[in-house]
Amino acid sequence: MTFAPKSAFPLHLVGSLVLAAALAGAPFGAGAADAPPATEAAGAQGGAGAAAAGLLTVDSLSSIPAPSVDAKAWLVMDANSGQIIAAHNPQDPVEPASLTKIMAAYVVFDALENGRLKLDQKVHVSEKAWKTEGSRMFIDPNSDVPVNDLLQGLIVQSGNDATVALAEAVGGSESAFVALMNQQAQALGLKHTHFVNSPGLPDPDHTTTVQDLALMTRALVQRFPQYMHYYSQKEYTYNKIRQSNRNRLLWVDETIDGLKTGHTKSAGYCLVTTALRDGRRVISVVVGAGSEASRAESSLKLINWGYKNFDTVQLLEAAQPAVMAQVWEGEADAVGLGLDHALWVTVPRGQSGSVHTEARYPQPLLAPLSADTVIGTLQVELDGHVLAQAPLQVLASVPEAGFFGRLFDKVRLLFH
Repeated sequence: MTFAPKSAFPLHLVGSLVLAAALAGAPFGAGAADAPPATEAAGAQGGAGAAAAGLLTVDSLSSIPAPSVDAKAWLVMDANSGQIIAAHNPQDPVEPASLTKIMAAYVVFDALENGRLKLDQKVHVSEKAWKTEGSRMFIDPNSDVPVNDLLQGLIVQSGNDATVALAEAVGGSESAFVALMNQQAQALGLKHTHFVNSPGLPDPDHTTTVQDLALMTRALVQRFPQYMHYYSQKEYTYNKIRQSNRNRLLWVDETIDGLKTGHTKSAGYCLVTTALRDGRRVISVVVGAGSEASRAESSLKLINWGYKNFDTVQLLEAAQPAVMAQVWEGEADAVGLGLDHALWVTVPRGQSGSVHTEARYPQPLLAPLSADTVIGTLQVELDGHVLAQAPLQVLASVPEAGFFGRLFDKVRLLFH
């Protein structure tokens, strides 16, 4: 991979090139991609579906077709880079069923981190929570249950009663909690998601997409790794009733550590899967499968295919200079420009050496410069395709030089 600066970049264009999606944790990459050859049905299905949504998926740069997946919509994402490896109908509206509980858990985790809730805090179970239809933890009405137990009921057992009890504890009412879920969805850049209830009961206005489900899953595992143990827990006993985690892949592959199942008659069988292998996390989303076995088989195929045929490499560490830029009229002659976060990129296996990285920033670069100021864009390309764009920041402040120093540089610029 190579790094190259680029001068004469108009500063007024920076905002248009810095992707808001990158700041929100969304996958890097933009632009339509050509569909893979139609001779491979599964690959054509994935590439064409994503291209129609205006997404550049990494599989469009590979000759390896995606596996055949029997589902209404599906997606596989590299969580390190945030890039979509392959997808079919990634932005089509889908019913999330109990995958809704990914966002419900996110809001509960946020309340725990902000001190508004504690794991050992006891929550009073309302009649409404107890009567919630669907899968349940079997909590008793008017009882007091610790948050830690309710979280296991929500995540391991997918209990709707536990979800509503937690929603009322955090929001004061389920409707207020759902408002928090929608607010958090907007903050994460989930443009096609709207929640009506906390556990995922069917409603025409309760919709999302597999792309948004992948984004919220990535946000959860990156922000709250301390709670991931709930998702890999295979069973839980409460009220003398032992129930197993519905994610059967936990028994199949030890690298799989989550994440959530879902099912209603209208939604079909759904599964969001996460796996962690050698520090690299891959996420798959399968919605609308025909059976429990089909959703598990398809998810495992997507996870294994993503690991086997694609590499994820770290291009930069946080605060590592992507380029040393010349500075004029400052106390320093040069300053490092880089990112406030590590930059990873996912490419077809064996092509990491062909990645080209270009730093685009205005020239001449004049002091004073303040640390952390966005000054341009770092663009990552492979074979002419833009894989990533990220905001390029000044890594250290450069004060303005004294009168004679500025004068000297002004004269030099006349001949530069």
